[in-house]
Amino acid sequence: MSPEPKESAKMDAADLWKEEVFTDRKVGTIRRLSPVKADGSPDSLRKLMFVGEASLLTPAGSLPLSFEIPADTLEKAVAGYAEAVQLAFQDAMAELEEMRRRAATSLVLPPAGAGGLAGLGGGLPPGAGKLKLP
Repeated sequence: MSPEPKESAKMDAADLWKEEVFTDRKVGTIRRLSPVKADGSPDSLRKLMFVGEASLLTPAGSLPLSFEIPADTLEKAVAGYAEAVQLAFQDAMAELEEMRRRAATSLVLPPAGAGGLAGLGGGLPPGAGKLKLP
């Protein structure tokens, strides 16, 4: 028997959405999320949400993007798709660069001259590895 998850998988009945998918079958997908009440009826107190999806090819492979499109109609969401995907791509590239920077600065290098396995005879003898000119 598997252990119980620490977080509950219970859905939030006060935050339900009906989802519709639109695509041009060329560039990407737009999902229209319509807020609904627990009984499935429209929730007029919350606004529609449009979420774009795209898959961009990068030198490292395919990069899936999901991003909100600021719009209140499908027509405006379609018109704003290009700008929203560009911003999402820029944000993703900035995040990847930050992750690369953090990974590079987290490397722990031994102090100069420390050699290999200290105390086990590893590494170079003292003075070895230094450039000597005639």
